[in-house]
Amino acid sequence: MKFICIHKDLAQLIFLGVSNCYLVRERDGFTLVDCTISGQAAKIIQAAQELGGSIRRILLTHAHVDHIGSLDQLHAQLGTVDVAISQREAPFLHKDLSLRPNEPQQKPKGGFPGATTRPTHTLTDGELFGSLRCIATPGHTPGHFSFLDERDGTLFAGDALTSIGGLHRVTAPPWYFPLTKMATWDAALAETSARRLLEYKPKAIATGHGRFISNGAEELSRLFG
Repeated sequence: MKFICIHKDLAQLIFLGVSNCYLVRERDGFTLVDCTISGQAAKIIQAAQELGGSIRRILLTHAHVDHIGSLDQLHAQLGTVDVAISQREAPFLHKDLSLRPNEPQQKPKGGFPGATTRPTHTLTDGELFGSLRCIATPGHTPGHFSFLDERDGTLFAGDALTSIGGLHRVTAPPWYFPLTKMATWDAALAETSARRLLEYKPKAIATGHGRFISNGAEELSRLFG
């Protein structure tokens, strides 16, 4: 694990060099955004302790294996902890991949291992979860959400964007990291969702894969300019 303290209230945890999760400080402790690959619960909990807090809630962008891998382990070790995911994505946590009639009908891509942990809260577009504004960004998966920290303007984009080798559309990643594109369910919808993020003018962007982007609005404008 690589541990990068972005500032006193935000840390990026990087596993296998490419899979990210984030510790976001709130008044009562940390919100963990995504749970990376399996087997990392102890390291994530230790990172929170080193930052002087404990994990109070887990917030999931989507249910792919590299974003919920350590969810069950964390839930077991943390005990009482809130777990939140979008209403649309919640069924994917128990491997229900059925599509709704108004959705594109191609099969969701990527690994959906499911989890025994059940969400304590399901999110709707526009609601505030702690200090994070919830933004529906479907396309990579049907119920993918991104989250904007309204205190400092950091956008947690999950796999709505990727930042390996610079900021990229998830449908057009660098040639040496094609996995996000390969695991995207509907490319056109993913493109629309990524463009929607321009409206929020994020000061920084934290993605599921790649480096922290400190000049978020500038890079996002360049991407869609």
